[in-house]
Amino acid sequence: MPPGSRMPMTGLQVGPPGAPPYGAATPLRPGLPQAMMDPFRKRLLTPQAQPPMATPRRGVKRRKMADKVLPQRIRELVPESQAYMDLLAFERKLDQTIARKRMEIQEAIKKPLTQKRKLRIYISNTFTPAKEEGEGGERVASWELRVEGKLLEDPSKQKRKFSSFFKSLVIELDKELYGPDNHLVEWHRMPTTQETDGFQVKRPGDVNVKCTLLLMLDHQIFNCVRMRFSEIPMKLAGLLQHPDPIIINHTISVDPNDQKKTACYDIDVEVDDPLKAQMSNFLASTTNQQEIASLDAKIHETIESINQLKTQRDFMLSFSNNPQDFIQEWIKSQRRDLKIITDVIGNPEEERRAEFYQQPWAQEAVGRHIFAKVQQRRQELEQVLGIRLT
Repeated sequence: MPPGSRMPMTGLQVGPPGAPPYGAATPLRPGLPQAMMDPFRKRLLTPQAQPPMATPRRGVKRRKMADKVLPQRIRELVPESQAYMDLLAFERKLDQTIARKRMEIQEAIKKPLTQKRKLRIYISNTFTPAKEEGEGGERVASWELRVEGKLLEDPSKQKRKFSSFFKSLVIELDKELYGPDNHLVEWHRMPTTQETDGFQVKRPGDVNVKCTLLLMLDHQIFNCVRMRFSEIPMKLAGLLQHPDPIIINHTISVDPNDQKKTACYDIDVEVDDPLKAQMSNFLASTTNQQEIASLDAKIHETIESINQLKTQRDFMLSFSNNPQDFIQEWIKSQRRDLKIITDVIGNPEEERRAEFYQQPWAQEAVGRHIFAKVQQRRQELEQVLGIRLT
């Protein structure tokens, strides 16, 4: 065939449907085309060809709520499955409620969560009289003042020390009896201060002493480590100055008849709400989440099993309705599957017969094949001789 007698038409496919053009390279199969999976083949799956049920790999992809939904055809087949769908809707609402409450707890736990409690203060003193001359030694009369306290109805297991509620404690004694340099007893909180359950003051004396106790509660400025600049005016509104100290006037008695008397005073203090610890434990707990994840996995496996059983049921029903047509269509489907699995291009069963090459397209296909070979040979000669043939 002369080279210029026919215009090459490499873009036009000539040959049986589904076969590549003659003279062209065989294309690589990138994957399974969507058009080759017709509905009939999807529906007609033999029970023998199906792989055995295996536990789905957890963590490969995140399960969604839609994976739990039963298909409409199964709900129509089994009316009782509506109860499961109702439970699924209730679970969705419950998950939304829990997620909203969790966010509310996370926001609430960032803020100071305290409650008012009664701190009862016990003030008592003891008196030690002086020794007489005949008892072997001289002893000066003295008294000892005790300041202690505890929380009333404290639900927490870990008891707080009495000193942890105060920033400072000042006991002012009678200046006329102890002078200007020895009438004040002060305690101030320091970074290295060790908490204690009470305070003791011991002084010499054998007369009643009037004293004043000034207790400064340990209030935190702003109740937080950090805050936004826009929150400063609101925070400063109630903290423009330190609150007044708690003043208690007490008389230290040296009367032997008053040794067992103790004065009690109740003051309001702020302590951490026990609910805050429960909220933190709720957010940190993963026990329920692991149990829920396990139950979700079982639900997904059950739904997949139901879908497979429904497919098998459809397969059997199609066979029972029309066995002859079903077998023919099934054989066609299996033949297409075999071609896809073995990467076979064309139709070997038809191509091995002589009638296949006596069709009208065969003569033109042979011409195209010869023309492609001539063009290929010409390019090789041009490369070897270094000239262009015309």
